[in-house]
This record gives sequence, structure tokens and C-alpha cells, in this order.
Amino acid sequence: MSELREITKQARQQMQKAVENTKRELATIRSGKATTSLLDTVKVEAYGQLLPLNQVGTVAAPEPRLLTVQPWDRSVIGAVEKAIMTADLGLNPSNDGSVVRVPLPLLTEERRKELVKVVHKLAEEGRVAIRRARQDALGGIKKVEHVSDDDKHRSDGEIQKLHDDAIEKTDALVKAKEEEIMEV
Repeated sequence: MSELREITKQARQQMQKAVENTKRELATIRSGKATTSLLDTVKVEAYGQLLPLNQVGTVAAPEPRLLTVQPWDRSVIGAVEKAIMTADLGLNPSNDGSVVRVPLPLLTEERRKELVKVVHKLAEEGRVAIRRARQDALGGIKKVEHVSDDDKHRSDGEIQKLHDDAIEKTDALVKAKEEEIMEV
């Protein structure tokens, strides 16, 4: 019985991880509003190594269509600006010597639709990870010996419920992100 609980626990953790990963990925997709998580993937070449942007300065969203980055060390301001430009986010930063300003351009209808497709692709990757966790768990349950068929069947049901909940959470994240992107 404890083997079944362990399998269920692992499946829950894997499914939660898949949902969290999808949530993190969706946060990096640009919508019409400025959000500091948009720059989470940017790596800055500073002090002889690549560092995440949030480790070389403070990222803020003072206005709905503007991000600012205030490096803690002014000597890296050029590297911060270059890193944002080369991060393939479609952003054009500018600096005034102490702060890097990143204005967010308006999204065209065509670009919004492209972003929605990207959102659906990321969500499907999350769903695949959730389904894989379910399959692994169900396979593990079948291999457990010295446990009644009723207990195995009950565990199968638990795994299916975890799967359904995780898929539901992913779908809710996608719906929210899609609405955010399509909002003009």
C-alpha cells in the first residue's frame, strides 16, 4: 500500500512541476501590459560570466507600457541594454546613463494571434508532461505486487483525478493568458 502512496505522491509532484513550468513559460510571453517577468529569460554578460538580469539590477514596471532596469553597477548598463536587445523579445531598450528604459510597443492583431499560437504550443507541452506523469504512475501501479486489485483501482482513480486537475489548471492559465494577449 505504501508503494501505491509513493507512486501517487511522485505523480502529484511531477504534475505540479509541469503546471508550474507552464505558468513560468507563459509569464515570459509578452502581452500588452508591462510585467517584470518578461525579462526573466534575459542573461547579461557581466563580470566575466552570464548572469540573469535580476542579479545585476532592479527590474520594475512603473507604467503599463514601460519597463525599467536600474543596474546596481553603472559599468554594466551597456551590457544590460545589449542583452535585452539580443534576447529576441522584440524590444528596443535605451539608457540615460543610470537606467535602461524598455518601452513596450503596441501589439498588432497579427502579432497577438501569433502569440496565442505560441501560448497554445507551450500549454500542449505542459499537457504532454502531465500525461507522461500519469502514464508513468499507472505503469508503476500495475507493477506493484502483493496489493489487492481494489487498491490498485483506487490508486488509478486518484492518479486520473490528479491528471484532470492539472490539465484543468493548465487550461485556466492558457485562457487567462490568451485573454491578456487579445485585450487591446
